[in-house]
Amino acid sequence: MSNPTTAVPVSGKRPPAATTASAGRPAAPRNRAREWATRAPLLPALIFLIVVTQLPFVATLVISLFDWNSFRPDRRAFAGLENYKTVLSDSALRESIGTTVLLTASVVIVSVVLGLLLALLLDRKFRGRGLVRTMLIAPFLLVPVASALLWKHALYNPEYGLFNGVLNWLGGPQPEWLTDTPLIAVEASLIWQWTPFMMLILLAGLQSRPLDTLEAARLDGASNWQIFRFLTLPHLRRYLELGTLLGSIYIVQNFDAVFTMTRGGLGTANLPYTIYETFYNAHEYGLASAAGVVVVIGTIIIATFALRVVSSLFREEVSHA
Repeated sequence: MSNPTTAVPVSGKRPPAATTASAGRPAAPRNRAREWATRAPLLPALIFLIVVTQLPFVATLVISLFDWNSFRPDRRAFAGLENYKTVLSDSALRESIGTTVLLTASVVIVSVVLGLLLALLLDRKFRGRGLVRTMLIAPFLLVPVASALLWKHALYNPEYGLFNGVLNWLGGPQPEWLTDTPLIAVEASLIWQWTPFMMLILLAGLQSRPLDTLEAARLDGASNWQIFRFLTLPHLRRYLELGTLLGSIYIVQNFDAVFTMTRGGLGTANLPYTIYETFYNAHEYGLASAAGVVVVIGTIIIATFALRVVSSLFREEVSHA
């Protein structure tokens, strides 16, 4: 009996040794050239991104190490980490950090809860659902300054604003919204603007639920609350995390609402507004740059968690597919 592993091909000729060796050897130069040809169209975008984002950040980082006031240009000197110590020890800057945390946390939490309720509503089929969805998305499409001006004049104005007009019709008090409750007023406008964003993310999560699992739970006699608690919420966990992290990244940098509605007065000055005041009004370039670096570092930390959540979402979708 012949050994099948050493059988000679039908033609009776063995392949040359050089041919088999070359077949097993990777064509490294050719593959490398192909990789560079694939990446070449992306190089202009990468260079543009580096010039627009990274070089200004490096310049900000360098400026943050100097004691630099434009009113005293001849006294500019290297200060090391003194500006960062001032950022973390100055009472006004510490207060702005606390305001930023409070503003971000309250807006994100309320927006996620309202967005979840609206997503659950829009996940049901009813007449006019497309129109309702479009109307609910509209606040997120407004320019932030236009949204802040709308709330400041059309709703909060004590003389002709909608809120006081309704209260006057009901015989109620006429409060000064931006004076009596300034931080809550800013938070309400941001919640109105960011709830549609949370709603869209959570609606996408609801519509990606496995329908066969839901049908099986209903056939087993599970109530709507049990389905929501034990099936829907665990499925939405990643989407809730994603909405919370992305919302935190954007709201922690919010400047438009604070600047337009209160000009940072009455305890509403968050860190971005404080940086603006330090840079453009006090002309403390080094101190403002140090505060800006602190904001960027905080945003990068939050963005890192957001990217991990996004990657885990993609992995789950691929595993389900």
